[in-house]
Amino acid sequence: MRSTATVLENLSSGSTVLSPDRERVVSFDREGRWLFYFRRGETFKRSLASEVHRRYRRRSTQRERLADSAVEELFGEVDELARELVTATSAEARRRLQTEVLRWTPETLAQERERFLSAYRPIAILPPDQYLAVVLQATEGCTWNGCTFCNFYMDRPLRLRSASDFRIHARRVEDLLGRGLRMRRGVFLADGNALALSNDRLDPLLDVAEEVFPGKSLFGFVDLYSGDRRTVSAWRHLAERGLERVYIGMETGSDELLEWVEKPGSASALEGFVKTLKEAGLQVSPILMVGLGGVEYRRRHREASLELLLRLPLDRNDLVYLSPFVEHQESRYRELRVAAGLTAMDEAAVEIELDSLAGRLRQGGLKVSRYDIREFVY
Repeated sequence: MRSTATVLENLSSGSTVLSPDRERVVSFDREGRWLFYFRRGETFKRSLASEVHRRYRRRSTQRERLADSAVEELFGEVDELARELVTATSAEARRRLQTEVLRWTPETLAQERERFLSAYRPIAILPPDQYLAVVLQATEGCTWNGCTFCNFYMDRPLRLRSASDFRIHARRVEDLLGRGLRMRRGVFLADGNALALSNDRLDPLLDVAEEVFPGKSLFGFVDLYSGDRRTVSAWRHLAERGLERVYIGMETGSDELLEWVEKPGSASALEGFVKTLKEAGLQVSPILMVGLGGVEYRRRHREASLELLLRLPLDRNDLVYLSPFVEHQESRYRELRVAAGLTAMDEAAVEIELDSLAGRLRQGGLKVSRYDIREFVY
């Protein structure tokens, strides 16, 4: 970070970050589209589809997606700020503002939604360390799509892309990202369970990913019930193709709770699966839902999950994600919880539980991070 007389600047190969005062910071990709705007305690994130999400604090963290009228007003505000900064920045920052940023008007930036939808189906979720990945949708939807708590793919029948369709998709993504690709660190194979595809199906897609985005590591979700069908050698083949990390929705270490939320798998099966992945040379990220099952399952969920995670063959390259459970009003989970007379944990209780779990896991030598699905914007 350097400064001119009044403006702090961070000019990297992948982004342009400018701060004219303590109350405002704005970042742009190298296409010139703004991505983050901090203003007087509020954070605004613009997605590739030019939706804007606002985060702020009023006693607790509040989040909302801005209405179109508010988005239009904010686009105008950022445009005005960029124009003001031209005369107050270094020569390189001024060049980027003039040639990259100011070619985008609020109107053309809003039109990015159409370009996004020509390249993607809406992207439901990513792990936090993949928010700046290149997302390629090898599948649409989820191969299981039966967990009671999940509504990410309820309206999306499973579709497997052919290699030719995947190449068209990848080229459209390349065009959408443009020079913004410089800040994208890897390729995430979406949607919910793309790594459930057989190697015979995956290999042609990986050829396309390497052709369009050469040299980038690969990442993806996989569920236990499909992932454990591969042998060590089959997973090692994917590692040799560039697969680096696998994200597993373990949700809980309690077999009873897994069955109650209608998710296939078991603690012993997960242990064997992680052992297979580690023998294949892959990094692993189990994802635990903190608060799943509510007050009545709190102790069983915590103790079974801790016991399982601490005996998994994880090392310092692996990352355990703790995700505050978010109950969707329209989910089957809510209906079943109410019918069973279970009590949902409030946000404060979930946070206490998350902090306790994180502390105990770190004492056990594991690397732990937070995964809040409410923070996701792509």
